[in-house]
Amino acid sequence: MFNFTSGFSFLGFEKASGIARFRNNSVKMDTGVDFLNLLDYDVSVKILTCLEDPSDLARASAVSRSWRNFVIASGLCKQLCLRMFPLLRRVDCVIEPRSEVGCSKSVEWEKLETEHRAYAFLAHSCTSFPLRDCLSDALCASSTDNYPEESVRNTLLPGDRVARSASYWSSTGQSNPAVPETLVYKLLADICVITEIYVQPFQAYFQWGLPIYSAKAVRFRMGHPKAPMGDMPEPFDGCADDKYVWTYTSPEFPMSQESQLQKFKLPEPVLCVGGVLLVELLGRVQRQEMDGLYYICVSHVKVVGRPLSNVFAAEISEPSGKFALRAISYTPPIQKVDEDKQDPVPGRQRRIRDLEQIVNMLRERGVQIGEYIWDGEEDEEDDESDEDFVL
Repeated sequence: MFNFTSGFSFLGFEKASGIARFRNNSVKMDTGVDFLNLLDYDVSVKILTCLEDPSDLARASAVSRSWRNFVIASGLCKQLCLRMFPLLRRVDCVIEPRSEVGCSKSVEWEKLETEHRAYAFLAHSCTSFPLRDCLSDALCASSTDNYPEESVRNTLLPGDRVARSASYWSSTGQSNPAVPETLVYKLLADICVITEIYVQPFQAYFQWGLPIYSAKAVRFRMGHPKAPMGDMPEPFDGCADDKYVWTYTSPEFPMSQESQLQKFKLPEPVLCVGGVLLVELLGRVQRQEMDGLYYICVSHVKVVGRPLSNVFAAEISEPSGKFALRAISYTPPIQKVDEDKQDPVPGRQRRIRDLEQIVNMLRERGVQIGEYIWDGEEDEEDDESDEDFVL
């Protein structure tokens, strides 16, 4: 016979609220007796924790009211999320936009139901939301050879040319090929599930021999800033680790000296809480002929994953590193098919970047550039298209 008292003591409860309801609502299955009413509590939990698909756990909780109460009381959705993403052990509390609990329910049961809803939808979101580009902006680079012509922000744009001008980031030259470089990016959401990252080394098509300035290897870190970032500043040099907390570090991946978008698939999906990605470029392979120094140049970086900005947010507390998981909505976002779907930078922002490239190129050649006047109607059309683009 199922031991309800031992089950709730296992969860740390002193009150037995809901136990009678749990027992009385137990129903017989079409194929026989409900095994949850026969097996020991720990055995039943062991069986249901073998479910690794969030959809299977959702179906189990929909079998009957007693099964739903069992799944909630056992915290099975939370356990599933912790297995998927150990970083969630830092969750201090779960917050919902509104309470759905009646006054007759205990505080303990209310907390369990809140966690059940949040973790069940989080597990569903992390596995079923469509994959898409997750980069929002570039924050900084450890060094830049010629700013702003070779800014790290150029790596947001696919390809290696904009308006017939080279588009890439370049490090400063080093005599020691072992000196690494780092690039830091802001992701589209404070909570993202990242699956793979792409890096394309730059091939200097304007230099003799068409050299490719790749790194020997690449490594990735994810985390959050120690202080609120506010508005996006211009990218700067000097990516100091004391500004960020890195909660994940990937293995080291070898990089080929090839001018193509190279795919680096993470061993398993990574939950990034805080929305910051660091790309570590380890080792140099190409020396520049004119000065004899080693450089690393990147033309494009792309990050693929599932941003959860419309459904979840994180409120991080420093210095503990714990955070409150805030459920914004339990409605999956609507994905709009857009011409910019494969572009990490929305349409108007991309056109502005293209214009900046052209202006900088003309200024280098001594052309006097006046102040550009935006057309008001164009702004209105772009604003409407941006509003329709939902994460």
